Amino acid sequence: MNAAQPRFNSKFHPVNFARPVLFSFILCFVFSSPNVFAATLPEYRANIKDAKILIEDFANLDAANFSNSEYLKIERETLARTRAALPASERVEWQSGTIETNNQWLAEKLDRYQREPRVSAKRAAILEEIVERLDALERKVGELENSPAASHSKDEDKRKLEEILQREEYQKPEQASENLLEKIYNRVVKWLAEIFPRANISPSSATNFSSLSFILQLVLYALILGAIGFLVYRFAPFFAGQFRFKERAEKKERVVLGERLTADETARSLFGEAERLAGEGDLRGAIRKGYIAFLCELSERKIIGLSQHKTNRDYLRDVSGKSELYENMSGLTGNYERHWYGSDDARETDWTEFKEEYQKAIGV
Repeated sequence: MNAAQPRFNSKFHPVNFARPVLFSFILCFVFSSPNVFAATLPEYRANIKDAKILIEDFANLDAANFSNSEYLKIERETLARTRAALPASERVEWQSGTIETNNQWLAEKLDRYQREPRVSAKRAAILEEIVERLDALERKVGELENSPAASHSKDEDKRKLEEILQREEYQKPEQASENLLEKIYNRVVKWLAEIFPRANISPSSATNFSSLSFILQLVLYALILGAIGFLVYRFAPFFAGQFRFKERAEKKERVVLGERLTADETARSLFGEAERLAGEGDLRGAIRKGYIAFLCELSERKIIGLSQHKTNRDYLRDVSGKSELYENMSGLTGNYERHWYGSDDARETDWTEFKEEYQKAIGV
């Protein structure tokens, strides 16, 4: 009699276990790795638009219509959805290649907004700045999206998109470094703290000897401070001269709206350069150069201060307290934005209108 052959239950076959495990692994990989697949340029522009609309709608909310808990809930959801729509970094794929975007500035602005008190007026200004930057970025990406594919090489398209994403208004400002005097002061203070620890004398343990020791310690401190004061007195003119030299070196060059200007360039010379560009047919470049000349004119009159990290809207806000100048400058700024950031072609009439607005504004 043959022994019964063992039967293998197909329900417990290893393949039946492997299939759901493999399927689950694939799902986890796809849904937990949003940056595995690059977004297309239209999708990236749509994300920018979504983020802009979210911030615009939230900025226009009237907090008086909501309870405190309701308003905070809307705020949290809006900021979370904005961060999700436009992360700090993502890959964008286009017909000419793939590029890594850098929108770290948006995360930093949202963090700064959350740190401000709810009653602070700076909150509205931060939201306004975010909307303006997103709007400018959306328009420039839209220009790339609508540009003919055959008229640009792969390198040209990547360079243009990188140029937009790496403009100074989308970058984090550089942290100011310590000057020479600050470094020396911090090192001396640290050195004194290490050599002479702070005295800790309790009344219960004080004796004549410890009192004398404490007095000697004070005398020693006085001698050291006197020696430092003498050294500062003797060498301060030298260090001050070095500091003034550094300041003069920094003033030799200025960066206005991403354009580097030398120390000898004035508003008059810059506007002359704008006239030359217009004569050569580069009306778009002439309007940009003329707008920079206008900002330099205001700086020379001590009305505004030039800064590498300021945008054209920042300069416009600087003159908001001067109503007539603000009105004239608004026209100049709109003209500049339409032809430099926008897709409008500059014509001779646009340059003539710009010059008239320029003369009117500087005559205020």
